[in-house]
Amino acid sequence: MSAAVVDAVVTGRAEGPFVVLSNSLGATHKMWDAQVAALEERFGVVRYDTRGHGGSPVPDGPYSIDDLADDLVALLDRLGVGRAHLVGLSLGGMTALRVAARDPDRVDRLAVLCTGAQLPPASGWTDRAATVRSGGSGAVATAVVERWFTPQHLSAHPEVRQAAEAMVAATPAEGYACCCEAIAALDLRDDLASITAPTLAIAGAEDLATPPPKLEEIATRVKNGQLLVVPRAAHLANAERPGIITPALIEHLEKS
Repeated sequence: MSAAVVDAVVTGRAEGPFVVLSNSLGATHKMWDAQVAALEERFGVVRYDTRGHGGSPVPDGPYSIDDLADDLVALLDRLGVGRAHLVGLSLGGMTALRVAARDPDRVDRLAVLCTGAQLPPASGWTDRAATVRSGGSGAVATAVVERWFTPQHLSAHPEVRQAAEAMVAATPAEGYACCCEAIAALDLRDDLASITAPTLAIAGAEDLATPPPKLEEIATRVKNGQLLVVPRAAHLANAERPGIITPALIEHLEKS
């Protein structure tokens, strides 16, 4: 399958260095809004929508993690960026890990948030894909958002719940379902030892979808890994706890 021409927004320092932000399942590049202003002061910032999401095309399935990695590398090629820092959350983190293992010459530093090298059982993802195909992405929006944020955050910020549920519900059903199936088939555990890019693995302490041991596994098994566990954060930790995560990302990416 040829790489999809994904929808991307490029802002910040035109001369680089560049950081690419890869979104989670059911989100768009808007999920990084809390990080953008600070990153733009220091980097060229590339935000994009994973295939099947947001403004990107919805190719016929099935999708694999290599398809998503191909899309990211093709985006770098399109922008004329030889090497970039990669930052990804959940599905975006899986994509970034695969690129770092497979195309190490394209990756400078790596940060992965709330993700995993493998997320069994596969049936959970194939069942979700079937639900979305039959009822649309809106059928899972409430349950997804309840795992994206802690209950306290959703209670204090009803507007966050509303916007996040709308984002999930707007995701094309076939794109969402095909990405679920890509996660079902995913196993990057053998890739980790070959990742040489300095890696920051960030976990939300209250993340039920990808709990801290998933990030600890990544930080421990890559060549040069560091773990940060963020208190009072669930799956979309970057949006819930930007005051901790944004400075941590900048510190990691600016190390020489």
